[in-house]
Amino acid sequence: MEMNDNPSGEKKVQCSDESKCLELLESILDGELQDSGKEILKEKLAKCQPCFEHYHLEQAIRDVLKTKCTKHAVPTELADCIRQKIQDIK
Repeated sequence: MEMNDNPSGEKKVQCSDESKCLELLESILDGELQDSGKEILKEKLAKCQPCFEHYHLEQAIRDVLKTKCTKHAVPTELADCIRQKIQDIK
């Protein structure tokens, strides 16, 4: 992954190595990389607008999925009712 320093401090509007960056971003979000990878990501996000946006979009999607896709206990009465209906059909 090429890290071009931008003397003006502005973020790049186009990523120079999108596929490797996306792979790094997903590895970080999946918890697969060590602190060194996180530091590389932090530097990358500070310099590259597309990577910054992709990272935050992925993070937001994962956060929504975590909160909306939690396991909820099925009421015993409902489970019993469903089992009975299945038995009735057999």
